[in-house]
Amino acid sequence: MMPGMTAQPATRVILEIGTKRVFACAADWPGWCRSGRGEEQALAALADYLPRYAPVARLAGVELPPAAADALAVVERLPGTAVTDFGAPDEIAECDHDPLTGQDAARIAAIAEASWAAFDDIAAAAPARLRKGPRGGGRDRDQIIEHVIGAEAAFARKIGVRHRKPAIGDKAAIAAMRAAIAGALGQASDGTAPLPGGWPARYAARRIVWHVLDHAWEIEDKSDA
Repeated sequence: MMPGMTAQPATRVILEIGTKRVFACAADWPGWCRSGRGEEQALAALADYLPRYAPVARLAGVELPPAAADALAVVERLPGTAVTDFGAPDEIAECDHDPLTGQDAARIAAIAEASWAAFDDIAAAAPARLRKGPRGGGRDRDQIIEHVIGAEAAFARKIGVRHRKPAIGDKAAIAAMRAAIAGALGQASDGTAPLPGGWPARYAARRIVWHVLDHAWEIEDKSDA
């Protein structure tokens, strides 16, 4: 290290370990989550996706350090579930219960809003029929959009937000639901879930943003000729 330079803090990572799949999730960067067959593969996939995730963070007004993938520090290992093996991060970590200051809450809400903007831009530029293959199965663009909207309506209930699933073309209803989700995520909290059986805000942001971006990148990948 050159004189006068300070060390880049390690990126905290949560590992969720299933029997068939491992998820690596950046604890402080909602949605920067990737999976692999084992721990090393999941961490490598997480590092590989830094260039795709960084523009989303930048859109949210928070700069992700260019070297963020150079030092990944595993801070928690969680046993996975059938959902983990199916392909989604499913477990709430201890650090997901850390208190949220107003500044921290505003930051994760901004990242959620940026993920929706990225998703909408990618979907708008994509063809209606997507290339078929193992990446995401055989769904076309509008089927994926409808799935994402429906999942958001379900996820929202975990943080006390109740909206009917908007129709795919109802932009006003979609915007209202997302604004309500962002409003809930943007509230300072002591780290507890807002209702029994619900999700603490840190985990909710991680799960919601991961789902949005995973499908945004699926659409992007399957739009290639």
